[in-house]
Amino acid sequence: MGQNNCCRIALTGGPGGGKTTAVDLFRRELGESVVVVPEAATLLYLGGFPRGGDQAVREVTQRAIYHVQRNLEDVQAAHYKSRILLCDRGTVDGAAYWPGRNREDFFLAMGSSYEAELARYDGVIFFETAAVGGVSIEGGNPARTESLKEALALDRRLHALWEKHPRFVHVPHDPSFLRKISQGLRAISKMVRSNLSEPPRIR
Repeated sequence: MGQNNCCRIALTGGPGGGKTTAVDLFRRELGESVVVVPEAATLLYLGGFPRGGDQAVREVTQRAIYHVQRNLEDVQAAHYKSRILLCDRGTVDGAAYWPGRNREDFFLAMGSSYEAELARYDGVIFFETAAVGGVSIEGGNPARTESLKEALALDRRLHALWEKHPRFVHVPHDPSFLRKISQGLRAISKMVRSNLSEPPRIR
């Protein structure tokens, strides 16, 4: 592959963490320097893609989400070579939703590896789910169906997957959503400024 000035920051975390709100607000402020890659799962589910079912159905669903996410990132990186990609979730997330407990099964099924997918991103900002404080995670997203218990379990699995990244930032739950979003925006701003000051990577 040739030189690509674009770097990628993954925003992730359990359902109801505020990442989508934060990334949308940040894009409005710095639209010229960043591009938002939307969440593949939401795009697919709102488009009518089936969800739920037995293990085989869930595996096919996660395969679809993985490939859509990966291609969304790659097409934006090719189109906006000098901008930073803010990714609403990343390809590593799929391992948290994959049936079974062995994360390597997911990456093998995708023809990749945990290390390779983690290396796709220059930084990770993790928004902890509001479910840790017993707060409702309903936010007007019809694609979100998790209970508080399920949200907590997903949050833990996602944290365990992403925390190995060398540039991992954790944004904890706060009873004040405004304070949490403000903290998240500061984390995004700091990471974006850091990446803008670094030389381009060869992917």
